[in-house]
Amino acid sequence: MKFATFNADGATYFGAITDSGAIALNEAFPEYASLYEVIAAGAFDQLISAAQGKPVTHTDFTYEMVMPDARRILCVGVNFPDRNAEYKDGSAQPKYMSLFPRFASGFTGHDRPLIRPPENHTLDYEGEVAIVIGKPGRRISQQDAYAHIAALTLCNEGTIRDWVRHAKFNVTQGKNWDKSGAIGPWLVPFTDAAQLDDARIQTHVNGELRQDDTLNRMMFPIRREIEYISTFMTLQPGDIIVTGTPTGAGARFDPPKYLAPGDVVEVSVDGIGTLRNTVEDEQP
Repeated sequence: MKFATFNADGATYFGAITDSGAIALNEAFPEYASLYEVIAAGAFDQLISAAQGKPVTHTDFTYEMVMPDARRILCVGVNFPDRNAEYKDGSAQPKYMSLFPRFASGFTGHDRPLIRPPENHTLDYEGEVAIVIGKPGRRISQQDAYAHIAALTLCNEGTIRDWVRHAKFNVTQGKNWDKSGAIGPWLVPFTDAAQLDDARIQTHVNGELRQDDTLNRMMFPIRREIEYISTFMTLQPGDIIVTGTPTGAGARFDPPKYLAPGDVVEVSVDGIGTLRNTVEDEQP
């Protein structure tokens, strides 16, 4: 079962996605305005149960960013060994992970365009797995980390590369252009460690394989990410952690292969799905 935020008939819904279409579940949960609120309230299991046996309500719909009102999105940077080598600075594997925030306004949904701004054309792709926290916790051990995950989704963590370099100690301004990235298409309930431990992530641009790696090669595995992040902040249901991208982003080619209008980017993980986006220039 998969769960998404979608638009149909001029309204926005949350609900289940099947091979036949979407099942709107808003009326079954009038106390919650969004999928984020369902998860934040600890009611995701109820949503899963409510979807069982329900008929399809919409066959013509468009996807939104899966949790457009998510309050906290934290991203892990440079988390594969080859990614560290891409920087060509001779540095060893870092002792601690790099982290930065992203905001929901910087993301769009599946089959929607990534927006390239007029100020700079170094729009790049980064295919990643994202986890959604379902159980609160502080100072969570690696052994217990997976028990705090409610769902999995995919992220194209689109970046305006030149703006990442505007300051010495942060990347925030290059990472938060409106609709420069995407999260979706849906949430897949997390039920088995193999969904992450055995996962392979691939990113294609216009059909060309650009990124291809397995999560078990991460320098900071997801269990460690949860442990480390929860040391300094209490993780809350609905928090999203974007876990890191493999080597092969456009900036690392010579010359760079940045995204341009008309390009199609697909991020895929077996068991989660494929997040697909086109690219368009921002309109006045």
